[in-house]
Amino acid sequence: MAKAKPARRTLDSYTVKHISKTIRPGDCVLMRPSDSSKPSYVARVEKIEADSRGTNVKIHVRWYYRPEESIGGRRQFHGSKELFLSDHFDIQSADTIEGKCTVHSFKSYTKLDAVGNDDFFCRFEYNSSTGAFNPDRVAVYCKCEMPYNPDDLMVQCEGCSDWFHPTCIDMTQEEAKNVDHFYCHDCSSEDQKKLPNSHVSARNADAKVDTKRRRR
Repeated sequence: MAKAKPARRTLDSYTVKHISKTIRPGDCVLMRPSDSSKPSYVARVEKIEADSRGTNVKIHVRWYYRPEESIGGRRQFHGSKELFLSDHFDIQSADTIEGKCTVHSFKSYTKLDAVGNDDFFCRFEYNSSTGAFNPDRVAVYCKCEMPYNPDDLMVQCEGCSDWFHPTCIDMTQEEAKNVDHFYCHDCSSEDQKKLPNSHVSARNADAKVDTKRRRR
């Protein structure tokens, strides 16, 4: 007769002794990578299990992918702390947890006063088999029609409220940091040019300047 598989029980929480942190389902954790030269993996805890003695603790996780781990790779608009919530589920030993972290919504992340080492953000779910994203369309900005990268400095037009990269409107980073009034070419007027510390964008002959917010 086959030996019965030892019963396992579900835990509401578990204290990871080597980091002195308590984890619960729903928490986000940093996990030791198989290659020590790579950054820690990031996962969301779905379930915590232990054997009947409370040892051999396993965590059911849902992995976050970094942009460079996706089929399309990292793109210009991906933030340095951006993650994708994947459809890749796994079971790992609790011993591989290196720490806890926070994966913010995109909106919450952009409102942080300071971004810590353990702060990340997610705006996409990712299908690891097909490379598809959900949502598959996001708002785009500027003349370059790129989604917002929270790492990049942008200036907002006081007329249409669209956002622009300084390099796309012939403005230096220093000018962008100090400008008090900015109007894109479509919203500019002679009166606005006279405002103190203002910048009015000039149209380049071959530039695409549809400044309304779009989705793609």
